Amino acid sequence: MTQSTPATEGQLSPEAIMKLGMAYWSSKVLLSAVELGVFSVLADVGALQGDALRKRLDLHPRGASAFFDALVSLGMLERDAGRYANTPETDLFLDRSKPVTYMGGVLEMANTTLYQNWGSLTEALRTGAPQSEAKEGKDFFEVLYSDKEKTEQFVRGMSGASNYIGQMLATKFPWKNRYSVIDIGCSGGTASIQIALAHAHITGGGFDLPPLGSIFEERVAEFGLSDRLSFTAGDFFTDPLPRADVLIMGQLLHGFDLSQRRLLLEKTYAALPDGGALVVYDSIIDDERRANTYGLLMSLTMLIQTPGGFESTGADYRAWMKDAGFRDSYVEHLTGPHSMVVGIK
Repeated sequence: MTQSTPATEGQLSPEAIMKLGMAYWSSKVLLSAVELGVFSVLADVGALQGDALRKRLDLHPRGASAFFDALVSLGMLERDAGRYANTPETDLFLDRSKPVTYMGGVLEMANTTLYQNWGSLTEALRTGAPQSEAKEGKDFFEVLYSDKEKTEQFVRGMSGASNYIGQMLATKFPWKNRYSVIDIGCSGGTASIQIALAHAHITGGGFDLPPLGSIFEERVAEFGLSDRLSFTAGDFFTDPLPRADVLIMGQLLHGFDLSQRRLLLEKTYAALPDGGALVVYDSIIDDERRANTYGLLMSLTMLIQTPGGFESTGADYRAWMKDAGFRDSYVEHLTGPHSMVVGIK
């Protein structure tokens, strides 16, 4: 065993290792802040002294000041003369009263579901088995959609994670000569809503399991798009897919194994007209599998949450699209860790 020299020890630091190892401290502070409604309270009433904010949130005096100051240190709150306020980012993205931009839904889901399940990552790595409801042989979506509150939380999470992605999709995909779009596995309809808001000539809607119908229709009505977007109930594994110029599968295929993905790609190919396009968007891993850390961690989330899901590279998707019959495909970055893979029939 090689012994390090004092000079070598002086050049190296464990700081990065410790920061990463304890990163869950920081994330749980943020998740609890979202759960408690810290950002929504401050967005509603404005800056507050620490004790006033504590009383608003009904917190015990012992930990409140450390909690608020940790949020300041993490860049999630601002403090001036003892008064706490949102940052511009937390005010826009973590205030529940701003449904168009609110991204706290995905953090709510992370707090109530993913945080606990990630605690069993080691077991998942050793066994290859999910650590969610699927661990007990239950179907994730059957369990989810049997509970209205859980369903609405899931939709908020998916919508929060998809709002900005949908806006980028509306900007970066060439919609000029496309007239209809169907979002397969639409959840709350975020993608089709953002596209319809940006392009007045687009009609279409979403396709998903029946329990999502009322939520989709309510959200579409909120944006005044009920005359252009509608919901079709069905199971994309067993039912024919609706036809449209463009079909979208957003943050969907990563939840399924390879055989299921191939089946869905074949079904989208069959449903598209000649020249039609399939848009798959997700946290696509870079082909070298080095840069998109979020995508790699999301792949581990799929290990934990699903029986066969995983994230993939753009090259993977292009190869599967070619096998399904698509004549051409390309990958384009959308925002952050998310990209789209477009297949042309």
